[in-house]
Amino acid sequence: MGVVFGLLWLFTGFLQGVHGQGVYAPPTVRIVHSGQACNVEEERYSERVYTIKEGETLELQCLVTGHPRPQIRWTKTAGGASDRESSLHNETLRIQNINRHQGGRYYCKAENGLGSPAIRSIRVDVYYLDDPVITIHQSVGEAKEQFYFERTVFLRCVANSNPPVHYTWRRGREVLSQGSDSGVEIYEPFFTQGETKILKLKNLRPQDYADYTCFSSVRNVCGIEDKSAHFTLSNRTAPPSVKLLLDDPLVVNAGETITLVCVASGGDPHPSLKWMRPDGQQLPRRSVVKGGTLTVPAVAIDDGGVYSCVGSNNVGNPAKKTTTILVRGLRKGRFWITPDPYHNDDNIQIGREVKISCQVEATPPEELQFSWLKNGRPLRSSERMVITHTDTDVSPGTTNLDIIDLKFTDFGTYTCVASLRNGGTPEISIDVNISSTTVPPELTVPRGRSHLIAQEGDTVDLQCLVSGKPKPIILWSRVEESGVAAATATALMPDGSVQTESYDGILRISNVTREMSGTYRCQTSQYNGFNVKPREALIQLVVQFPPAVEPEHTEIRQALGRAFSLTCRLLRAHPARLLRYEWKLGTRLLTVGQFSDQRDDTNYHVRALNREGYGEYTCDITNEAGAGRCTFLVTGKANPPEFYYDTYSALWQSRPRVYGFKLQWTQMEPNAVDRILAYRLGIRQMGQSRWWEQEIPMEGTIQKGELLTYNLTELIKPESYLVRLTPITRYGEGDSTERIITYSGFYMYIETSRPRLEDDTARLLSPTFNSKSSSVSNNPTYCFAFYYHMYGKHIGALNVFLRQKGQAVTDTLVWSLTGNQGDRWRQAKVKIHPTTAFQMVIEGVRGSGIEGDIAIDDVAIEEGECKDPPPNNLRSLAPPSSPHIWQHCITLILALIGQQR
Repeated sequence: MGVVFGLLWLFTGFLQGVHGQGVYAPPTVRIVHSGQACNVEEERYSERVYTIKEGETLELQCLVTGHPRPQIRWTKTAGGASDRESSLHNETLRIQNINRHQGGRYYCKAENGLGSPAIRSIRVDVYYLDDPVITIHQSVGEAKEQFYFERTVFLRCVANSNPPVHYTWRRGREVLSQGSDSGVEIYEPFFTQGETKILKLKNLRPQDYADYTCFSSVRNVCGIEDKSAHFTLSNRTAPPSVKLLLDDPLVVNAGETITLVCVASGGDPHPSLKWMRPDGQQLPRRSVVKGGTLTVPAVAIDDGGVYSCVGSNNVGNPAKKTTTILVRGLRKGRFWITPDPYHNDDNIQIGREVKISCQVEATPPEELQFSWLKNGRPLRSSERMVITHTDTDVSPGTTNLDIIDLKFTDFGTYTCVASLRNGGTPEISIDVNISSTTVPPELTVPRGRSHLIAQEGDTVDLQCLVSGKPKPIILWSRVEESGVAAATATALMPDGSVQTESYDGILRISNVTREMSGTYRCQTSQYNGFNVKPREALIQLVVQFPPAVEPEHTEIRQALGRAFSLTCRLLRAHPARLLRYEWKLGTRLLTVGQFSDQRDDTNYHVRALNREGYGEYTCDITNEAGAGRCTFLVTGKANPPEFYYDTYSALWQSRPRVYGFKLQWTQMEPNAVDRILAYRLGIRQMGQSRWWEQEIPMEGTIQKGELLTYNLTELIKPESYLVRLTPITRYGEGDSTERIITYSGFYMYIETSRPRLEDDTARLLSPTFNSKSSSVSNNPTYCFAFYYHMYGKHIGALNVFLRQKGQAVTDTLVWSLTGNQGDRWRQAKVKIHPTTAFQMVIEGVRGSGIEGDIAIDDVAIEEGECKDPPPNNLRSLAPPSSPHIWQHCITLILALIGQQR
């Protein structure tokens, strides 16, 4: 039998190589999972499927390689649709209490500016099972009010689930299956794709009156337990019926409390009742529902409308009764004056006809009534004063007063009074004055105000003067950029509306922006004035704004003595003429000039940078509205270091409570500034405030992509540390970079508990490597290194074999150790000389008892001689000079080998 390995760490080896751009490399990515998965299917149809139970915690981790450190972004595409959910910039995607709608395909995207972004995906399948629901129906052709005697009945069981649900029916304690009872048929309709299970009771028999149970099951996947629903079928079973105990429609006054009562008039089981409004409208916020009674205190006009009471008991179709609530009230009173239509002149003149119209919205419309007054006295319809009303079915209601052959004695104030027949709401009165001064409106723009120029951010008033009596409401709108009077108003007003009303003819725009430039139309309203062709005028608004430039702010890193140029580009400006530019270094003026019509940028050249040339350069491009500024910060600060996160075997253990860490980094654009003389290294234990600092001197010039190494020692297990690295040039300190070092990792071990027996063997096999040997006399040397832990009185043996694949496969023992080695990790290094393609095999052999677990960690294979462990704070530069160094990543194949006793 084989000794079982606990797979706790990915066994990797590393052979380091640098070419061209050094260790810079495009990103790679893979997705690993943790948390509470039910199942993970690898590479099914080129994708991974991660199954999880609804309510559990989803945790996916995106593991990346590449240098500089790639930026990670999680996104989700639901189903096959293109709807993108909010992104997560983090290595770990964690969703607690996941629900079914959060299933779908999740993508991890990594990019670092090199090559194409690396993208991997995993499909998350959320499993769930809702409580089943049993509904009862009868054959449509036999539908009658009493339909459960000698009728065909259908019991339908439905449960939402993923994966598809499996149903089982019981009648009492008897399991019903197809063919077990000639009076029962069980089938799944094709159109529901197995999501429902229908029990058909043909020509209902006395034994069919019983308790029925539907069990729904997803076969315990993800530990989801079966669920059930019950229904008792009897000769009393009937679909619901409801009735309303109220008038329809129900007419009430605003402010009253209304109570809508709905009762179940039939149905077994007893129906449940629910009040609702059409189209998903919510019930009034103040309403109280208790059973079938809906109470709305202090009803408002907006609470009026259709209300429905729905009764359901899962038998037949739900029953529904509807009523309409009419909240009595009057709204939106308007008037207009219509001159004699048989004359082209819009003025009111003696001897002509004039009509006064009054309009009001009323609820209920049939209660609306109008009356007219002249100078406060009741006015009745006559041959010369004709009063008419629109039909009560038409809303809003309108009344007209036609004055035939206007006389001087007809001048006065006419009042239209609107009221509801049964009272309960205030009247609306509208006064209209008819006199020799009643004239149609005229609309003009004040002199010099038809073309306005404003600065961005100002408050501007657009004004139209309206004359006439009565003065109508002014409607403001924007017209298309064509600017002609007949243009259609399609652009929105500054407040986002299509049209804005003004009673004084002024449109005030605060904090005006360049987008508000354009043509504005003022127009007389037809309401509360003359019913004539609208008068209108146009006003052109021009919003000036300072030049928009780029770059607004940028940083330029330069070494002393070098030449460089700064460019400030003009994007847009209004006005775009007479543009000037001005270059400064700090407060010192460098140069000034004016833009030509052919240029949209300005340059400043520095021939040889000196120390006084460092600082902030500004370029101001100005017009009448102000200035736009480009800012360039020229500095000799070095760019930040780029920590290297793909170091193999970065952690090592020198003593039981102490560990070391191989810190590696590259320097971002090292040739952009002066040579880096040293790095300032700072280290702080997490949870503490004290920093330890030291300087790491640098010899020679650092190349782009060159991997720098510094070994940190004497780190205390299991503490984490914050490391800060700052480059130093003759200019001074550059930008710092920080990272956290954590003592973490996993190992692999053999489990020696029962049923394992003495001399049971387990082996770990590496992938096959191709040896670089070109002849028998030129065999390359490799160093195979690993840590081991062999502690316990029953320790067996740990063996390492070199497996070579020539004409025959041969296993050569290259290292072996037996017995208790103490409670500590030790390192072993083995020099090997393969002549053909080879594998490394690690073998664990169980000892005589259960106290004999053997563990391994940090396994690596490297070309060249085995070297001593790194000394404290040893600085080394990589890449090495050897051209034969290459990198390899090993994924172990776990082989369990049983040995018979």
